[in-house]
This record gives sequence, C-alpha cells and structure tokens, in this order.
Amino acid sequence: MLYAVAAAFHREGKVTDYWLSKLFFDAQKDPQLGATLRRDPQSVFASYPMRPELQQALLTDDFEKIVPHVNAYLLRFYYASTGVKDPEFIARLDALPVKEKHGG
Repeated sequence: MLYAVAAAFHREGKVTDYWLSKLFFDAQKDPQLGATLRRDPQSVFASYPMRPELQQALLTDDFEKIVPHVNAYLLRFYYASTGVKDPEFIARLDALPVKEKHGG
C-alpha cells in the first residue's frame, strides 16, 4: 500500500518537501526531537525552514495536505511516533480522495 502511494506520487511528478522529509526522518531517529515536536512544534520549526502552509498542516494534523509532500515511509514512521497505529494510518490513507492517493 505505502509503496503504491509513493510510486503514484513519483509517476505524477509530485515533489516531496526536503525540510518536511528531514524533520520526519530526524524525529523517527531521535525520540527527544519527536517529543519536542509534539510538545512545542514552533520551536522545532525554527530548525526546519518549511513553507508556512506545511507548518500549519502539521499544527492542525492536516493529513491530506501533508501526504503529497513527504515520502510515504517517513510519513508512516512519523505518525507511528505520534501514537497512530498502522490500522488507523492505513484507514487515513484509504480515506484520502483518489486525487491525493494517486495524483490524478
């Protein structure tokens, strides 16, 4: 499932956001960073210069806006670090409009 979502975005020329991807990568490797991100996201954003709309999407947990901008595996690890279990994560992916899941 995750591979299919990632492949669809790649085929459609969707571009991941480097800083969002880096944040998710770093947060899954560093539990302290993940905890700070959940407790005080603004302090973490200072080190990851993402576009304001991506920062807002993280603050409001706007899954639909986040998905097109990050690698599917990093997305999964990030949500796991926030306590979202795989069945809920998969349900959230399945609930996305077809355009978001498949770039069309």
